Amino acid sequence: MNTSNTTEATGSCLCGAVTIHANTVKTSVGACHCNMCRKWAGGPLLVVECGEALTINGEDNLARFNSSEWAERAFCKNCGSHLFYRLKPNNLHLVSAGIFEPIDNLVFDHQVFIDEKPSYYTFANKTHDMTGAEVFALFSDA
Repeated sequence: MNTSNTTEATGSCLCGAVTIHANTVKTSVGACHCNMCRKWAGGPLLVVECGEALTINGEDNLARFNSSEWAERAFCKNCGSHLFYRLKPNNLHLVSAGIFEPIDNLVFDHQVFIDEKPSYYTFANKTHDMTGAEVFALFSDA
């Protein structure tokens, strides 16, 4: 995974009611294939890591859903755009890559919960792939 390159970015939901600015966007794009992300996104969730702090305008249009004891998902109440996934223990925001204005240096380089990926799609990119068990082991060691 490419974790050293970062940039700054601003984006919004489809209707523009919620805007998000991130000072630290890692340029490494990841795909999550877990059952919850696929139900939420309608397919794999493509995200960039944006750290602990986001500037959110239109917070009153933001809905948060506690999808587990350790994570929440946020989306626009008006248009339904899924905006970010937040890990509660460390306040890490994984923001949907597609909400940002175009970022030229993004690289799709990792996939998680690869063991839950259905067989009807496959990405052509060479990526670092991790199973759900490997993801949980990684975070339990942190």
